[in-house]
Amino acid sequence: MKQRIRVVGLIKNKDGVLVFKCNRGRSESPVFWELPTGKIKFGEQPEEAMARSLTEYTSLVASSIKLIDVITFLAPEGSSQISNLYIVYELGIGEGLKPTPKDRYTAYKYVGDFATSSIHLDEASMSVIEIEEEKTTPGRFSSRDTANSVIINVDGASRGNPGPSGIGYCIHDDKGKILERGGEFIGFATSRVAEYYAMRKGIEHAIELGYKTAKFVSDSLMVVNQLNGIFTVKNHDIMPIYNDIIQKLDQFDAVSFTHVPRTMNQIADSEANLAIDNILRKN
Repeated sequence: MKQRIRVVGLIKNKDGVLVFKCNRGRSESPVFWELPTGKIKFGEQPEEAMARSLTEYTSLVASSIKLIDVITFLAPEGSSQISNLYIVYELGIGEGLKPTPKDRYTAYKYVGDFATSSIHLDEASMSVIEIEEEKTTPGRFSSRDTANSVIINVDGASRGNPGPSGIGYCIHDDKGKILERGGEFIGFATSRVAEYYAMRKGIEHAIELGYKTAKFVSDSLMVVNQLNGIFTVKNHDIMPIYNDIIQKLDQFDAVSFTHVPRTMNQIADSEANLAIDNILRKN
């Protein structure tokens, strides 16, 4: 399956989220709008690509660029589907500045409510809006609204790196209700191995419970970026676990991997450390 990697920006003010009308050229295809989006050129960092694309297509210069999510989703392309990886940034622009659309875009507007708006967002921008803003466009399926949609926080802990290690997980619905939590001692390991074992355990639990769509959350930026395809796995100690995870992902209809600060992953962290403490107390 092909994968498309893009950077996308969320720009907000009191009127809503900024979107742009796509230039159709001479095409007779329907008119679509999208969030400011760009490709990553060879040698560019994603943040550099975001800043360049914004200025190149809108004449705006970002006063701040903050990474807020990395999401993956499937979208139709012709008779098949394509895997999309979108690196989502929250962009700040100077107060009162107005875009000047060019090349890729022909117009712009701020939209406060996409559910009632008459504009047609493209498939990718709809997916980003639904995930980041939790707004659903009428008549379109959203995995976040299905009964099987869950959020699974995972964490790995190592005392000594390498040292006694544990993993923890917390499964909850999108309203924050905890469905299951737990931890496990995995022996002596490095912190990066523990993080990967934790992710695999979370994925295995989701499969066991029958979930077909899931958002996996970790405070390990390395794990999230590697599973999202941004970084390449080069460490021999985690390669077998990584390959096992990739195979298990085939059992899902849709998944995403999101990085959060450790302060937002406290339950999974406490379960991982509790698993270590329980073993150390026995010894």
